[in-house]
Amino acid sequence: MRMKIAYLDCSSGISGDMLLGALVDAGADLASIQHGIDSLGLPSCRLEAREVKKKGFRAVKVDVVHEPEHKHRHLHHITDMIDASCLTAAQKDLAKRIFTRLGEAEAKVHGTTIQKVHFHEVGAVDSIADIVGSAIGLDMLGLQRLVCSAVPTGGGYVEIAHGRVSVPAPATAELLQGVPIAPSAVQAELTTPTGAAIVATAAASFGPLPAMRIERIGYGAGTRDLETQANLVRLIVGQTEDAVDVDQVWMLETNLDDVSGEIVGYAAARLMDAGALDVYTTAIQMKKNRPAVMLSVICRADDVPRLEEIIFRETATLGIRRWPAGRHTLRREACRVETPWGPVAGKLAAGPGGAVRFSPEYEDCRQIAGERDVPLAEVYQAARDAYRGQNEVG
Repeated sequence: MRMKIAYLDCSSGISGDMLLGALVDAGADLASIQHGIDSLGLPSCRLEAREVKKKGFRAVKVDVVHEPEHKHRHLHHITDMIDASCLTAAQKDLAKRIFTRLGEAEAKVHGTTIQKVHFHEVGAVDSIADIVGSAIGLDMLGLQRLVCSAVPTGGGYVEIAHGRVSVPAPATAELLQGVPIAPSAVQAELTTPTGAAIVATAAASFGPLPAMRIERIGYGAGTRDLETQANLVRLIVGQTEDAVDVDQVWMLETNLDDVSGEIVGYAAARLMDAGALDVYTTAIQMKKNRPAVMLSVICRADDVPRLEEIIFRETATLGIRRWPAGRHTLRREACRVETPWGPVAGKLAAGPGGAVRFSPEYEDCRQIAGERDVPLAEVYQAARDAYRGQNEVG
């Protein structure tokens, strides 16, 4: 089963115009993007693409040329423009989700509501064109999944409508919550609020380059010339031929021979609540034939410090082993079925060869079994039968 995917390499950060240039360089038709921008009703807004060089590397630079304006827009002004445009449903949805995410970040930073927040820089014509143009371009490439690298923000200070602030700007930092940040010694704003909003909304995951057969590569240039590196973003577009996603996780392990089962169980529950992907124990035998437990934790890189703190605090262990591990996971999607006792959520996973299996969610099944006084196994079977019935009808 093939999937069209793309990898966004943000080694020099990300902004709306950089992504737009990379999309055009990777094959998104500039005239079609311009047609979509024209339907927004912006004053004399024109996209101009040209080839430039950054530190000896070629890239496409897209500039937004428009009449000067002094206008602050609210979120509803922008979403109304998008709704009235000729964009496809998918393009409208992505563009509005990006702006809504921006609005939520701005509202939180300024202590107001999303309805009242004023868009300053990101409400200007060029930012609207960058975001909507990127939404159009991503859709035009037919991507089923976008993966993004860790994002460097740069350092130093930047001037915004509210004065001088440190990098990352407040809205940018808010938007990048949960996104892995890459270190950078560059004293400049590498990632803008517009760029942060796009990747935080459009990227399905963040990490290393996924396994794929590369079809094309697009390079988008930023405005600034950096002293130490090329100011560009790279978009790698390709196909994956199997149903397996590849990412990197971290393994944390410690041996425990002097704590009770209650302590181990409590620590495991705390670790899961704190974001661990999985926690499990293995019965082991330590020196002098002492029975013990090995506590193992699978987690994302960003969660390692927090989870190690929990292990040290709750188990009083003196040491934790840690190492990165590659992980292959089957692609999953949410699914809901109707059983004789009510709805049950679950997950669909497509295995090698295209075989699809449905796994009911334990909590839904447990709740029904308890409330309706039926065996848990019977609820599981009813959910699986319901999925098969729905699939046969479809």
